[in-house]
Amino acid sequence: MDLSTMSHIAQDSGGIIYIMAILLLGSLTIVIERSWYLWRVITQGSKVMDQLESTQLIEHRELGHFGESFPDLPHVKVLAAALQHDLNHDFDRISDKLEESIMREAPGIDRFLWVLDTIVTMAPLLGLLGTIIGMFNAFQVLGDPGSAPTKVTGGVAEALLATASGLFIAILGLFFFNALSNRVRVIMHQLETLKVMLVNRMYPHYQDTPEKNGRVLSELRSRTA
Repeated sequence: MDLSTMSHIAQDSGGIIYIMAILLLGSLTIVIERSWYLWRVITQGSKVMDQLESTQLIEHRELGHFGESFPDLPHVKVLAAALQHDLNHDFDRISDKLEESIMREAPGIDRFLWVLDTIVTMAPLLGLLGTIIGMFNAFQVLGDPGSAPTKVTGGVAEALLATASGLFIAILGLFFFNALSNRVRVIMHQLETLKVMLVNRMYPHYQDTPEKNGRVLSELRSRTA
């Protein structure tokens, strides 16, 4: 199939094939970018949680290096919310502040997945529309004097390429959409687990005397300033 034949098929489908090419390029771009980002977040997040697991008490001098190593990591943003917590507040406020930080990071984690979901839904419909337009063009040949039946069957076969293209994009996009959605669930589970780990490791601060709490609070404020 040469370039002129492909151009002819695209024109017979009302330009739908061109839109299919744009959808395929857009879906592949989202898949590559999100796959790399989510893989990096899961990998680096696991390292943060592994190092935090060996820590019994939240201290800025022990956990502050995460901000330098992984500045854009959602897990580090949750850690920062724990380190900036005012120990003079009630212990129940810790969980609320950590939950707030997780909710702030959630939109960035599943970003652009709605676009991929839209492409998966729209591609078969556009393919069907292109096939219908191609069928109209194919049956118009019957109105020409001396037209051969092979021209009609050939036009129908070319029209079906639009539907096949739409189904291919939808199948490919659906596979990666489910895979990326699963990675998003893993990251959200990591953040929820991290919240519980931080709450458990900040609880010892509330078992100390008020004088020590005030000293620890002053150190945290001076180091985060």
